[in-house]
Amino acid sequence: MLTIAWVSQSVAEPPQDKPDIVVYLADDLSAADLSLYGGTNIETPAISQLADDGMTFNRAFVASPSCAPSRAALLTGLMPARNGAEQNHSYPRKDVLRLPQVLNELGYQTVAFGKVAHSRSAPDYHFHTFDRKQNIPDVRKNVKAFLETRNDPRPLALFVGVSNPHVPWPSESTIDPEAMSLPSQLLDTPRTRVQRSRYLQEVKDLDAYLGELRGLTTHHLSANTVFVFSSDHGAQFPFGKWTLYDEGIQVPLIVSWPGMITKDSRTDAMVSWVDLLPTLIDIAGGTVPESLDGRSFAKVLRGTANLHRDRIFTTHSGDKKMNVYLSRSIRSGRYKLIYNPHPEFAFTTHIDLLLRETSGDYFKEWIEKAKTDEHAAKVVASHHGRPEY
Repeated sequence: MLTIAWVSQSVAEPPQDKPDIVVYLADDLSAADLSLYGGTNIETPAISQLADDGMTFNRAFVASPSCAPSRAALLTGLMPARNGAEQNHSYPRKDVLRLPQVLNELGYQTVAFGKVAHSRSAPDYHFHTFDRKQNIPDVRKNVKAFLETRNDPRPLALFVGVSNPHVPWPSESTIDPEAMSLPSQLLDTPRTRVQRSRYLQEVKDLDAYLGELRGLTTHHLSANTVFVFSSDHGAQFPFGKWTLYDEGIQVPLIVSWPGMITKDSRTDAMVSWVDLLPTLIDIAGGTVPESLDGRSFAKVLRGTANLHRDRIFTTHSGDKKMNVYLSRSIRSGRYKLIYNPHPEFAFTTHIDLLLRETSGDYFKEWIEKAKTDEHAAKVVASHHGRPEY
């Protein structure tokens, strides 16, 4: 059992010397869709500005490509098999310590708004305040009201999560579907283009709110503020979310910290989402236990280390009836191996089982196109059939 006993705090260090911490999380956002990571369809100026002010991680990976296990790994510093949240819609075991408990012990006020932990009915994560409304208008209103009325001398750890760009996508988009480029792994069909344009609209909206949030925190918090932006996994398109391909597990990660992180810097250090908890403990002045799967990359942030991990582990354990397909992966800086223990199973997900107008209805076009187009047939076959290795 993990206990708070493994967190230590220097008595001589006054709480006000600790940095405020802000963590802003997107939901189902692939790194490759941002201009910062080579995306060409939309501009994301607030994300780019954060990168100008801090450090961009070129090789950040989640522990699992679905919401619940990914977020549980962030909040516990443990891989899914160790914290108990393996399938989607599952939660860490009660005996596993959560990040808010650690920060509370270190003298922080811990507050969460929106989709930080998975599910509006998720168990208590020990935040002092946790408002679970996830859409941007509600999050905007609630965070603004909190910061404008806050009167607490403790350093603040503020976690903000929005549901963008998770399905369902909006019915309207300002992005011309015909003017977009499509990722090479997707089939080019009319509804695929429409749904991609709607997804990208949600990315633009979460970027706009990032700019608002940074403005609020700059005004209300100290100059000594660490700001973290990331996403829980990739977008819900074929070969993305629910899979261990890079489109599913490689995520944006940008961190700013005035005076501590070199502005407009990039790193190829490989990091995992399980590393975020120990990194925040380290930054907050605590002692990181060796019992965690995660390791602090604070030295990378401070510029005293160029490397972090030499391998990344990722697991997927399904989502009940929607996806029963298990997979595991390990990667080094150069190689990657994906293991599918049941290649005889047909791979299915929400993408091809829930053909809704607000998300996956394009897959019907894929099935029809595969009947007459050889390339489309290979793509659909690759979606449903995965080799053992």
